[in-house]
Amino acid sequence: QSSQQIDHHPFSSPALQGGQETGHPQLTVKFLAQFQLPSMEEGNVVVVVQVPCAVRRVPGRRSPCQHAMDGIRIAGKGISMNREQLEQLARELQAGKISVQSLVDALESEVAQTAEQASLSLDLDRQNRCGFPEVIFGENKSPAALAHAFMSLLEADQDVLATRVGQEKGEELCRQFPAADYNPLARTMRIRSAGPAPSLPGQVAIVTAGTSDLAVAEEVRETLGWMGAETMLVQDVGVAGPQRLVQHLDVLRAADVVIVVAGLEGALPSVVGGHVDCPVIAVPTSIGYGASFGGVAALLGMLNSCASNVTVVNIDAGFKAGYVAGTILRRSSREDDPK
Repeated sequence: QSSQQIDHHPFSSPALQGGQETGHPQLTVKFLAQFQLPSMEEGNVVVVVQVPCAVRRVPGRRSPCQHAMDGIRIAGKGISMNREQLEQLARELQAGKISVQSLVDALESEVAQTAEQASLSLDLDRQNRCGFPEVIFGENKSPAALAHAFMSLLEADQDVLATRVGQEKGEELCRQFPAADYNPLARTMRIRSAGPAPSLPGQVAIVTAGTSDLAVAEEVRETLGWMGAETMLVQDVGVAGPQRLVQHLDVLRAADVVIVVAGLEGALPSVVGGHVDCPVIAVPTSIGYGASFGGVAALLGMLNSCASNVTVVNIDAGFKAGYVAGTILRRSSREDDPK
């Protein structure tokens, strides 16, 4: 009915065209599997597979492997499946080495990964326009899709930074990329390319209200490390013990940008802002009890800060805070350069 509809290839016997079991002693067709994938550029992708089960070769007819191959049609730009893999699956099914369900699972996984990789459109020109390469958001992406993105960046001599990469996924990617630097607390992965190492002048102080905020602070630190900035970490100086902050004021006043990571009521950025003459980037975290509303209370408190040098990013957005701080350093260095 449309370009998105895919026909299946019937077997030579008309009785088999419906995909039903025929009762023939030599021919049995168990299933007709249809997978619906997410929307792509030209609409939904539908894969219809018709596979022979325990089929003997009949003289004058095409082989079961050929029929299995012909039974796969994919509509959508840039999608192609590995023919050798499909032929191997068909042979194993014919030989009884794998079950029908195993074949269905393998095809579903292969098509989903291929579609996911095809949907990635990396902005390899971003470094020229914005100063830094595109950063990969790793959540809900498969290891195969992330590896594909990493290779594209590395082949363009651009350093890799991926955020929200879970530990299981990170360990699998480290096996593929031995040079990768994976931080399980921050859930970040960095890989140096063959290009020049980034370097930014200046320093960024990262301040946490409590140790529960450390994961977000580590995402800040990893982001700035990828950008080539020097960082200093000041931990556990929340407003419940104000004397602890005073002990670190010299460090904070020496920084070019201060990033304050805090949950609960989110008061710490305002306190820090009253002690320094540089930008203070506040990061609300989702740490707290019921009325903290997953970080919303801290976010609103920071947005209403009376300290004029405080600005705010999203809840748990350590990457965003680090990236903004890095761009401040980069712009400041360009303005200081007489060229």
